[in-house]
Amino acid sequence: MRQFSKSMFRWRNITESRLFFPIIALFLILLFDFIFVPGFFTIENRDGNLYGSLIDILRNGSTISLLAIGMTLVIATYGVDLSVGAVMAISASVAGILMNPSALRNEVFFVTDPMYTFQPLWVVIGGALLAAILCGLWNGMLVAYVKMQPMVATLILMTAGRGIAQLITNGLRVQITYRPFAYIGQGWVILPVSLYIVAFVLVATWLLTRKTAIGMFIESVGINFRSSYFSGIKERNIKLMAYTFCGLCAGIAGLVACSNVKTSDANSIGLSAELDAILAVVIGGTSMSGGRFSLLASVVGALVMQAVTQSMYAIGVPAFALQAIKSIVVIIVILLFSEQVRGFIRNIGAEKKEG
Repeated sequence: MRQFSKSMFRWRNITESRLFFPIIALFLILLFDFIFVPGFFTIENRDGNLYGSLIDILRNGSTISLLAIGMTLVIATYGVDLSVGAVMAISASVAGILMNPSALRNEVFFVTDPMYTFQPLWVVIGGALLAAILCGLWNGMLVAYVKMQPMVATLILMTAGRGIAQLITNGLRVQITYRPFAYIGQGWVILPVSLYIVAFVLVATWLLTRKTAIGMFIESVGINFRSSYFSGIKERNIKLMAYTFCGLCAGIAGLVACSNVKTSDANSIGLSAELDAILAVVIGGTSMSGGRFSLLASVVGALVMQAVTQSMYAIGVPAFALQAIKSIVVIIVILLFSEQVRGFIRNIGAEKKEG
């Protein structure tokens, strides 16, 4: 009886972990690829670097992973940020104009020198991230101090952000040839450089939220901001910090996306990325009503979203039908998170232990 109680306790702990269902969803998608996509798990070694479909999932999912990290903190405060895709475009436009300011004269000066840049790399990165942080501050001020609904507050920048990004570059797509900048999104050190960026941001955010009281404050504000206020927590500052950090993550994602395509295309960079980021966080088990969160589970949720996209392309689904197929898969994944399914899985575990 005691052995059964211990086994039941272990099984309940596993199924209640926020990592359990995202990993199950990712496993099912990869199992589909293993059965229906020949060679999907093949990994090649080229000049000491690893290439393959699995590596592509990690590499192409890096931007959504970065967005999901920032979005997790926002959703945990009972908020949402619909502007992250537009902030990506703003960050990319600022980076592009700092490297090639000819667009300010309503022309694009085509450069063939791979080492040409108007401003040094640290100014390019710093300027782009500063613009993204200011966008996050704007959203945070509207939500925390003006008391606007998060969806309405961030919808403002979502609508205006791409226009701002186009104003920065005079509506032109600035071509980027600067090789050190392109290394951010296209570089390889055994694995893609973008993966190391995601890992660094994830670890830094985990340390910030789990090794200090900030994570507890975020969860407290998300669960009940009034009680948090009367407990001495400055909930407005916590929300402002969460939205500002989300803007920073969107800025980093914008730099990765911009360096990957070597252009600051305000129309396409980050387009609909906010929806994938929100779904990744939800798949990661963070409730839209705020409260407890898991950063690693959100990153796994981002990989689930990218694995769906990669799998659909691998079996020949056309791009125009991808969103419809993805929505069906997302509905199935979200159903896995329902309390009925969770209870069913726990009961299965209990029945096996009794047997």
